Amino acid sequence: MAPQVLIIMGSKSDLPVGQKALDTLRELGISCEIKVASAHRTPKLVAELVENSDASVFIAIAGLAAALPGAIAAHTIRPVIGVPVSGKVNLDSVLSIVQMPPGIPVAAVGLDRGENAGLLAAQIIAVADKDVEKKLLEHRKEQEKKVHADSSSLQGA
Repeated sequence: MAPQVLIIMGSKSDLPVGQKALDTLRELGISCEIKVASAHRTPKLVAELVENSDASVFIAIAGLAAALPGAIAAHTIRPVIGVPVSGKVNLDSVLSIVQMPPGIPVAAVGLDRGENAGLLAAQIIAVADKDVEKKLLEHRKEQEKKVHADSSSLQGA
């Protein structure tokens, strides 16, 4: 069975961010796969991965010039979520993802926020999948409980 979400990282060094997305998607029961392909060093591989994929959503993780999300979006009309990876100059990867030209949109999450990319992909899938919707609602309730517990733990501090 094809994965519902295909995560593509610009390099293996992006794995800590990619792992956050993988963990979030797996926690929600969403099938996913992760690959390495560079928009600049392996553009044909990027095109092949996207064009041959049946994934519903793509997550593109990249730093520096961060062309990968746009390169993926150029080959599909399915949703692409860009995750900028922090580095020496964080603004480069953020702007590369959010400043897409008209007609080729890419969603963007914060620097290194692979878990938010996983959640956004899940929300997109939940539009047509009630099981994923239910799991997302449960996830939100767990987040709420954690905040209340954190607040309670500070009483008397």
